[in-house]
Amino acid sequence: MPRVPKIEALALPELGSPRSEEAGVSTRAEEDRELVRRAQKEDKEAFEALVLRHQNRVFAVAGGILRNREDVEDIAQQVFLKAYFSIKRFDQRAAFSTWLYKITVNECWDLLRKRKVRPLVTEADLSEEQAQMYQASSEATDGRPDASERLAAREQVEDLLSCLDERDRTMLVMKEVQGFAVEEIAEIMELNTNTVKVRLFRARQKITERARRRKAARR
Repeated sequence: MPRVPKIEALALPELGSPRSEEAGVSTRAEEDRELVRRAQKEDKEAFEALVLRHQNRVFAVAGGILRNREDVEDIAQQVFLKAYFSIKRFDQRAAFSTWLYKITVNECWDLLRKRKVRPLVTEADLSEEQAQMYQASSEATDGRPDASERLAAREQVEDLLSCLDERDRTMLVMKEVQGFAVEEIAEIMELNTNTVKVRLFRARQKITERARRRKAARR
């Protein structure tokens, strides 16, 4: 079995223009398909390349669901181990990334069900910019926030997301923080795209209303 590299949080790349982004996604998918074909023939270097290509997103998906960094790292390792032992059965009808992120979501939920705890995103190391996506009433600040400000931002995120159920919270984090397309979320969550759009819309409404109430209460 290939060595699974230590999973660490890496910065997501900046988004380019829609056309260049689509071309990049298409090329990346083709490269993934070739790597998968090689990995299915027990090419360990090909599988290690897949790990390196997708570890950041796996970490981000798990980080949007789980409570602490240690669990995220453990789940990420577990996800790639499961992918390694299952890859020969992967028929490539879906994108490798979709298949992998679906494993990630399921592994996270299995862990939470065993522990009977609700998922939080406060330990996902959200940046100030990411946290502000959920704060309709927040104002932009100059410079990098200090540790206390970042902790306060995460606590606000936790409070705002606490009104959502597990699935809606996961979808919202995937869409707004991690940049997944609606179609990707639909495949990963095994829902149709219209259902995802409706649930995201309702989740945003709940977040906005909760932020509005919090702001009114502070006046």
